[in-house]
Amino acid sequence: MATSAERTLMFLEAASAGDAVERQFGCAQGVIIDILRSLAADPPSMVVTCARGSSDHAATFAKYAFERQLGWVTASAAPSISSIYQAPLKLGGSLFLAISQSGKSPDLLEAVERASHQGARTLALVNAPDTPLSKIADWTLPLCAGPENSVAATKSYIASLAAIARIVGSLERNDGGIAPDLAALPGLLRAAWRLDWSPMAAAFNESQGLFVLGRGPGLAIAQEAALKFKETCGIHAEAFSTAEVRHGPMALAATGLPMLIFRQDDESASGVDALIKELLAIGAKLLVAGSGPCGGAINLPVVDAPAALQPMLQIQSFYKAISSLAISRGHDPDRPPLLRKVTETV
Repeated sequence: MATSAERTLMFLEAASAGDAVERQFGCAQGVIIDILRSLAADPPSMVVTCARGSSDHAATFAKYAFERQLGWVTASAAPSISSIYQAPLKLGGSLFLAISQSGKSPDLLEAVERASHQGARTLALVNAPDTPLSKIADWTLPLCAGPENSVAATKSYIASLAAIARIVGSLERNDGGIAPDLAALPGLLRAAWRLDWSPMAAAFNESQGLFVLGRGPGLAIAQEAALKFKETCGIHAEAFSTAEVRHGPMALAATGLPMLIFRQDDESASGVDALIKELLAIGAKLLVAGSGPCGGAINLPVVDAPAALQPMLQIQSFYKAISSLAISRGHDPDRPPLLRKVTETV
């Protein structure tokens, strides 16, 4: 019999992320080819991302992917610069990447329109079909995640990461990139969903606040996890990079504040491991997703996979656990208070 968590829309939608990514990899081939031809022939001077909420966390993932794999400097644009302050930006030669589930928010639409007028090529990653955003962007790459009715985004977030990886993987020229491993992603996501992260629900059931930490692309999923703690569980969670947390927030470690750390097996691992050891030495309560020096911490299992895919797989396992945590705390993850599925801001 399904548990209360397993009957939620959030649980059911997140469980289908592997299917959503598999579907995406088979669609919009013509759009992908057109995007790749343009960007390969005339690489952008920089990439500017624009998004809100979970989509903005996907933009963090894009920053690390574009900069690390392609050498394209990537920065986030505040939508209000266009929609409220009406300030012109010098975007000639850039790629302006807008990420949105609904493709409707007025501030995002204004930002894309103005970016186009200011000389940028515009690319939209959108889940909902036939949106206002898709009508004004130069290219629209559909996420193909299917309808998502829970307020909390899950499969559309993972589909956004997969779409970014798909673009970068097709353009990268260096060895050790993400391209050779992408075909395995749908199956690995299904494997990640089967993992048991129930210790997370037990550890945080009484928590009122916590830190979520990651480094590099792991920061993108730390940001996403922190949002989910807030909106589905009523826990005040803050996301930091494992470097940034040392610049002030580390003072709270001595108060017993619990922490969830996402670790991937890339160049960031040694620094993350050093922080884990320091935190354990002062008696911090840690949950660690990934291998490493976890003696004294609660270790959350992860799928054995290439480092470039690990953030996507870890957030998939997290989604399953957060659904259970929300229910155990008496919350409805599908209908958080004061929130709605489509949020339109100016």
